[in-house]
Amino acid sequence: MEEIRKIGVLTSGGDAPGMNAAIRAVVRTGIYHGLEVFGIKRGYQGMIEGDIIPLATQDVSGIIQRGGTIIQTARCKEFHQYEGRKKAYDQLMKFDIDAVIVIGGDGSFTGASIMSKEFDIPFIGIPGTIDNDLYGTDYTIGYDTATNTVVEAVDKIRDTASSHGRIFFVEVMGREAGFLALRSGIACGAEGILVPEEKKQLDKLRKYMAERAAKKKSSIIIVAEGDEEGGAIGIAKRIKEEFPELSIRTTILGHIQRGGSPSALDRINASRMGSAAVEALLDDQKSIMIGLVNNEIVHVPLNKTVKMDKDVDRNLLRLAEVLI
Repeated sequence: MEEIRKIGVLTSGGDAPGMNAAIRAVVRTGIYHGLEVFGIKRGYQGMIEGDIIPLATQDVSGIIQRGGTIIQTARCKEFHQYEGRKKAYDQLMKFDIDAVIVIGGDGSFTGASIMSKEFDIPFIGIPGTIDNDLYGTDYTIGYDTATNTVVEAVDKIRDTASSHGRIFFVEVMGREAGFLALRSGIACGAEGILVPEEKKQLDKLRKYMAERAAKKKSSIIIVAEGDEEGGAIGIAKRIKEEFPELSIRTTILGHIQRGGSPSALDRINASRMGSAAVEALLDDQKSIMIGLVNNEIVHVPLNKTVKMDKDVDRNLLRLAEVLI
């Protein structure tokens, strides 16, 4: 590989608390090693359009505590086609950018892996998604903050549930993955946790509801949005039909889970990953994701992290069943 002098950094897909901490680490580590760093705005869309700006140390001052991403993010259908990726490559060449660091999820990494092969340009991925569903890493940027956001919201919902003797079905994000639902459910003492990775959960829930109806107690049921039974609204409707005597309410937490000031853990881990991504480029690495396994930095091939599925912690599933 040719010597790397200029690197680009972009955020792609859904935003996650801690992305700014990663951007800051990329910029400052790059400058520390004598590199020029460019921010590619609005993800791959900005790469195609040439919306690229130089980033200096002062440009990333005061951003570590901010949620979202200062260089913005977007989803780009044009990048799915070779023609779009060729436009993106041409723009990178205009700025003499030698390598790119992508902060995002599996869709972002898929695009990075393809473009790296087509144009022989190094891409390094940093996992940034509140879903924590990327293979090869125990942790993704934003997951810890999102978990805390869910717990804080559910604690408040529980006050109302207890006051009125109601059962609340609370839907959390995660697409087809139950990591956020499982961890937050345990943390807030939920009486039920429904995740896509576990099948036939409705029978257990019906049994629990029959017992709960007899005792007339309040409950919190956490539901992952990708649950096969239809999410919180669908499940709550079915339970209400079977147990009309229960007072049931539904809350969808939605995008509040993506926002907010990142936790200390997200800030620290994002900083570690951002710095490690620059050092990986300087070590002639390409087409890898920076991960954390047992709190240690690891390198995972991009094609492996997008092809392999990550399962939820079965020990946590068992713990949830015991504690409920």
